[in-house]
Amino acid sequence: MAILLLLALPTAQEPRESRRITVEFTGAKYERARGRTSGTFRTGQEADLLLSGIGFDDSGGPLLFNHPMGIAADGTRLLVADTYNNRVLIWNSLPSSNVAPDLVLGQEDFRGNHSGTSLDRMNFPVQVATDGTRVVVADADNHRLLIWDRFPTRNGPPADRILRGGDPRDPLKPSKSRFQWPWGLWTDGVRLAVSSTRDGSVLLWNRFPSREDQPADVLLTGGGRLGTPRTITSDGRCLIVGDHNPKTGTRGGSFFWKNWPTRDDEPYDFFATDPGHPEGAAWLRGCFTQEGRLVLLGSALHVWDEFPKDARDPPALSLRYDFRDGGNVGAVMAGGRLYVCAGNRNTILAFRSLPLAAGQEPDFAIGSPDIRTDTLQGNFIISNPVPASNGESLFVASDFDRRLYVWRSCPGESGAHPDLVYRLPEPPWDVALWRERLALAASRAVYLWKKLPLGGEMPDVVLTGRIGSIPLREARGIAMDDSFFYLSERRQGRIYVWKGIPSADAEPAFSLEAPDVARLSSDGEWLAAAPMTGHSIRLYRVRDLGPGARPETVGGRARETFNLVTDAQVAGGRLFAADSAHHRVLVWNRVEEAIAGRGADAVLGGGPATARDRMRFPAAVCFDGTRLWVGEMKFSERILRFTPCP
Repeated sequence: MAILLLLALPTAQEPRESRRITVEFTGAKYERARGRTSGTFRTGQEADLLLSGIGFDDSGGPLLFNHPMGIAADGTRLLVADTYNNRVLIWNSLPSSNVAPDLVLGQEDFRGNHSGTSLDRMNFPVQVATDGTRVVVADADNHRLLIWDRFPTRNGPPADRILRGGDPRDPLKPSKSRFQWPWGLWTDGVRLAVSSTRDGSVLLWNRFPSREDQPADVLLTGGGRLGTPRTITSDGRCLIVGDHNPKTGTRGGSFFWKNWPTRDDEPYDFFATDPGHPEGAAWLRGCFTQEGRLVLLGSALHVWDEFPKDARDPPALSLRYDFRDGGNVGAVMAGGRLYVCAGNRNTILAFRSLPLAAGQEPDFAIGSPDIRTDTLQGNFIISNPVPASNGESLFVASDFDRRLYVWRSCPGESGAHPDLVYRLPEPPWDVALWRERLALAASRAVYLWKKLPLGGEMPDVVLTGRIGSIPLREARGIAMDDSFFYLSERRQGRIYVWKGIPSADAEPAFSLEAPDVARLSSDGEWLAAAPMTGHSIRLYRVRDLGPGARPETVGGRARETFNLVTDAQVAGGRLFAADSAHHRVLVWNRVEEAIAGRGADAVLGGGPATARDRMRFPAAVCFDGTRLWVGEMKFSERILRFTPCP
């Protein structure tokens, strides 16, 4: 493996990040896809290849996690919710090094990772809890809790029973009789607490429920201020609820009850943001020690010697190790050790005792050979992948990873690693490929190669800060054809259009009003614009483009057509749409049929689920004239390939 360090070309304005671009040559070897294909796509057909993962129904083994999000212990055993692998891992004795778990729940063995709905399967298990006898799992995408009344002793046993949540099709309204998308979970064997993330509520049972439809005893909404409550931290005396979208005017934070609530909507005592992020970029979650200390994770690992008095009460210690927050962290104290679930690092980081110094590093890792190795990057598991292909080569951009991945040849086998990896100063949100040119829209920058970068070449054009008088603050979509160069700027609410590749001082020929538009694509006949919100796609005829051009629309206001359509592409006369929140891709064989309001000719995926014929948040599509590539986002990271049926 070789790494080439290069510098971006001089630009009109420095980006905030380093201007360095690195190119890694991986030395990958893989089977190449062969032959052209023809035919049509069919509803329900299976994907035939998977990238950004090991393979279909293949976790990679007991010690290769995929974004673990939950952790629990009973003083003797350790349990981890390996969320994207749809399983819970159990160590029968507290691990003191990188040793394999003894048991797995949700799968027959340590290899499988597909989701399911039966009592021995899971679909996005976010949290696990135990009192030493029962095991309870928040099976989020199945909207239920799985309950084992006796601690499992073998792999893959079915749960003894469930606590059923609500129907996700029901209106979102807090209720004691229903929870939707449960993330947060806590129990001491007597009481039970569950967060209903979609309903903006937390449900409390004073006695562990004995019926699958047993309503809660107490319902909390924070006086209507709970938004999407994610996590629950408690010692049985007090309660802390971490919220990703609190209705408090901050981006994230936590609600604190000094005493366990005993009545409906009992007011919280205070709301606090992360001490390291006062604007509320992270919410707090963690555990209590036997001595009564409170350990909460956010932008750092914070330790209070006792329960904080109010939102201004600072922690005694803030350990600013890079746990890579983002919602996938948690902590548990057991056997004198502190185990930290660091999902975005894909590992469990452990301290042999409670940290005492702000610069202290973890002592060992589980699921990784050491505390620094990132097994996501090592296995090229790509966050928010956006594919582009011409049928010969494959390019995948990732805003989260700040990388461009390059396969010189389209792979013909699952799990193939890329040949090249570009590490970029700015996060690429969208990628465009037209003939021999490749371009990236990366928030405050645009990167463009005039010849496809198959050998580690630097971009020929780098534009940062602005193009002409147009500021680049949130460039989200990019497209090219023989006539125009297109760029969507979300904050400006417009699509800017240049005749040819723009220089740093070039003004656009014209612009199109397009509120909240993100990704773009053009086949030279149609420009497709996909919104970040809303339920319709805008299609512009390229030959008719000019100031004031009005689009054709596909879809409408009703969610029955689209719900969060994040990408659309016209290719070969067909229209492909990533209907993200419906977890599917819609295919029209003729774009005119879509404009006329007729139903899709094929529906791929559905879910949310992880399987060959199912999807979870498909967010980007690319038909390369031979095969369809689909990138899943946020709660999944697969790249799926579909081949037309003869």
